[in-house]
Amino acid sequence: MAHDRRRPPGDGGGAEAAGSADSEFGYRGRRLGLPESGPRSIPGFGRRIGAIFIDWLLAVAAAQLVPLDHPLLPLGVFALVAVVSISLTGTTIGKRLLGVHLAPVGDGPPWAVRVLLRTLLICLVVPPLVWDRDGRGLHDLAARTVSLRL
Repeated sequence: MAHDRRRPPGDGGGAEAAGSADSEFGYRGRRLGLPESGPRSIPGFGRRIGAIFIDWLLAVAAAQLVPLDHPLLPLGVFALVAVVSISLTGTTIGKRLLGVHLAPVGDGPPWAVRVLLRTLLICLVVPPLVWDRDGRGLHDLAARTVSLRL
């Protein structure tokens, strides 16, 4: 079953998003034309951190089942599962459990390329730790994606 790839109403570009330096921030996702709360709004950091934590624990557990002892094996399992599951469904087990999914923003490369780029950047750890005022990490900005509530 392919996931719903409907795009958020805006992509953060143009005069509306640029605004003035004096403009009020509002809520996370406002510049993207997303709702303030409920489905398709930007989830809080707790949900997203919890989701990646669950996915990481599952990857570590799955790596224990592989008869290969390599320190990067859990990271490889994490990346593989994330790319496959997000490409097909827009979510991972951790994201699904916590009510989060991924969506494209604006025009850009094909969905699978966005997911691969985003996952590779997450594996570098630093990009998810730096985010914009909409709560999108560098990995989401580079891949032109956004995490949304289910």
